[in-house]
Amino acid sequence: MGIAELVGSAQALSATGRAADAAALYRDWTARNPDHPALHAVQFNLGVLLGALGDQAGAADAFAAAIRHKPDFLPPYINLGAVLAQAGAPAEALGHWLHVTGALAAVTGESLAWKTAALRQMALTLEAARHLAHAEDALRQVVELTQGTQRDAVQHWIALRQRQCAWPLLQPVGGLDRAALLRRIAPLSLANYADEPLLQLAVAHAACREDVGYPDRALTMADFAARAADLPGRRLRVGYLSSDLREHAIGHLTAEMFGLHDRAAVEVFVYYCGIPQEDATKRRIRDSVEHWRDITPLDDDAALALLLADGVDILVDINGHTRSARSRLLARRPAPAIVNWLGYPGTMGSPTHHYIIADPHIIPEGCEAWYSEKVLRLPCYQANDRQRPTGADRPWTRAEAGLPEGGMVYACFNGVQKITPFVFGRWMEILRQVPDSVLWLMQGGETAERSLRDRAQAAGIAPDRLVFAPAIANRDHMGRYGLVDLFLDTLPYGGHTTASDALWAGVPVLTVPGRSFAARVCASLVRAAGLPDFVCAGPGEYVRRAIAYGQDRALLSPYRDRLAAGRGSALLFDTPRLVRGLEDLYRVIRADIIAGRVPQPDLTNLDTYLEIGAAMDHDAAETSFLPDYEARWRGALARRQAYAPLPPDRRLCHAAASA
Repeated sequence: MGIAELVGSAQALSATGRAADAAALYRDWTARNPDHPALHAVQFNLGVLLGALGDQAGAADAFAAAIRHKPDFLPPYINLGAVLAQAGAPAEALGHWLHVTGALAAVTGESLAWKTAALRQMALTLEAARHLAHAEDALRQVVELTQGTQRDAVQHWIALRQRQCAWPLLQPVGGLDRAALLRRIAPLSLANYADEPLLQLAVAHAACREDVGYPDRALTMADFAARAADLPGRRLRVGYLSSDLREHAIGHLTAEMFGLHDRAAVEVFVYYCGIPQEDATKRRIRDSVEHWRDITPLDDDAALALLLADGVDILVDINGHTRSARSRLLARRPAPAIVNWLGYPGTMGSPTHHYIIADPHIIPEGCEAWYSEKVLRLPCYQANDRQRPTGADRPWTRAEAGLPEGGMVYACFNGVQKITPFVFGRWMEILRQVPDSVLWLMQGGETAERSLRDRAQAAGIAPDRLVFAPAIANRDHMGRYGLVDLFLDTLPYGGHTTASDALWAGVPVLTVPGRSFAARVCASLVRAAGLPDFVCAGPGEYVRRAIAYGQDRALLSPYRDRLAAGRGSALLFDTPRLVRGLEDLYRVIRADIIAGRVPQPDLTNLDTYLEIGAAMDHDAAETSFLPDYEARWRGALARRQAYAPLPPDRRLCHAAASA
């Protein structure tokens, strides 16, 4: 059998579900042709096939054989490195990738592809080992080699810089200036960077178009006509799609709510698309629902077929623009109505997400035009688990946590990627005015911690007044809140699960709401927990209040008592009420499905909004507090229209978001 016939036969077997037979064919051929000049390529193909079958040891052997037969053939070095990294041998993996990057003297299209592939693998392995600066450097090389044409590499590079508190964030790289980087930034990174709801909408839409892509055909309401017709006579079928219904912030929030649905009215499906490992939270959720479907191993065709066979009426996306989302599946519209809720704090900018669930504080009346979806509101948008630990059964000492015995303990357990220079400047002023205080932050890796301590020292604050808490099991983490006097929120991406954790543990949270979704969630949670007076009107009040509490910690005692007393009655923790509210919203959507009026997302002019917003300066001042946000955009639109007229604009709202 010649090479062409061999490869064609193996591909045909794989395409019909007989990958094991294809592997056997490759093995038989290699045994019969030990001296064939193309043996290295066949061994490589065999390794790829065995890896897909889950035989990592066999794949490693095949890649190693390919290298032995042709040491200057570089692809197996890349794949063997990936297998070794997965097997827990990162040093050996890095050695193979470094061999590839060092062996490519001549620049050709093929060699460039191999080098960037090796650098990408290096970045992932270095990131997993928390060597973020080295991972960032590997990705920087990818961006420079490809001149920014690989959007995902640009996005990953920006995200790594955020996680290291590398300011200013958007440094020119690979021929890309700040505006070009913003046109490529991931939606979640933008939410951490700038309080720009219009730009966030445009970036989300660009991610749907460029990163997800649109299928040749998405289903329409006509495809669901029969389902809509029989909907009045049966239970509503609601599906929840998420990779995070496990030991994860989303899993911790939602663990109780699924089991509280009215089974007489709602049939609950969960479509899980996350990691395969078992844990207590995943088991608890799986045991509380009627139908648990693990679609992780399914491709989009198979997952779509399963959803259609289940006949789901409303599919709730609890991932959005986050890792492991099944965005390409959602782009095919696997249900008559798709809802964006809880997993991603912002608009999807997608043609197939029809509704977004918020509350009156997160999306105030008049600001609906910042969202492509139709806005639906609960009294409080966030789910919570009333069985979560309080930490009272695990008392901590300050010495055990690495905190000084005396003085005020401010804390922010949000991820360090949420810290901006503006927020950090406010924190330094607070520490300056409360000399015996410390700021307790989550560990973010050596680079981030060094950066923050250096900036503290430059601001005249002793670096050791920043204390970094290691990541630990959630129950123990909740116990640490007993050492916190006041939680200080971030902006423009505030505390969400971290804020409700603090409030559940009885720790007051001080916050300033901004304009965008992520910038307003914490204020909503604080209000719903019964502490509306901890929602500040602006950064000046935030600093003054934090200083006052630090100078007289006794002022916080009544609020701690209020939180403890309200744990069983506060709106934030009334999970049965939240589920009833969700079901009320689902009935609204059900009526829309029956009437054929499921809303079409408005994606008007978003390419132009991306161009305009990316050109704005987001580093000079916090956009949250610009006096007339809308006027700035209208002025930019007018200048743009002077030389390139647009269709009528329907994208700006006419009401300022209030605290």
